Amino acid sequence: MNNTTLELVEGDITDLDVEAIVNAANENLVLGGGVAGTIKRRGGPSVQEECRRIGSTGVGTAVITGAGKMKFRHVIHAVGPKMGEGDEDRKLSAAVRSSLALADRHGLKSVAIPAISTGNYGFPVERCARILLTEVHRYLQGGTKLQRVIVCLFDEATWKLFARELRRGFR
Repeated sequence: MNNTTLELVEGDITDLDVEAIVNAANENLVLGGGVAGTIKRRGGPSVQEECRRIGSTGVGTAVITGAGKMKFRHVIHAVGPKMGEGDEDRKLSAAVRSSLALADRHGLKSVAIPAISTGNYGFPVERCARILLTEVHRYLQGGTKLQRVIVCLFDEATWKLFARELRRGFR
């Protein structure tokens, strides 16, 4: 993958030493619970205010804001699919691709991305692992300024599924 390092870590994405994190967002960019709630709490009101000014974005797309009081520079808000809405795999691939492209366009060298859509949106973790890791791999093959991509998983079971998928290779 050129000169880019891909890492899998377990933990809180807001604690990582990167230039940007990806937030699994909703279409209205409202920072609610989970990681979004942590971003709202730690970043202060400026992140939600920037999201409010942007308004909304579609499934499979991403937008970028500042990070408020947090140590990284940006939050990339990626809208993944809800299970049952149709065409979920393509939409998840698009959300991952959009996130990485935004990081590149802003000249960022490092980004952390979570298991988009696996929480409240009900996307199966194994399927997410296959799609997300394949899409990251494809993106990095195309030439990028990104030097480090971290896939940050919220628990050990999810980390193990992603690690197993990574060992299987890319399809």
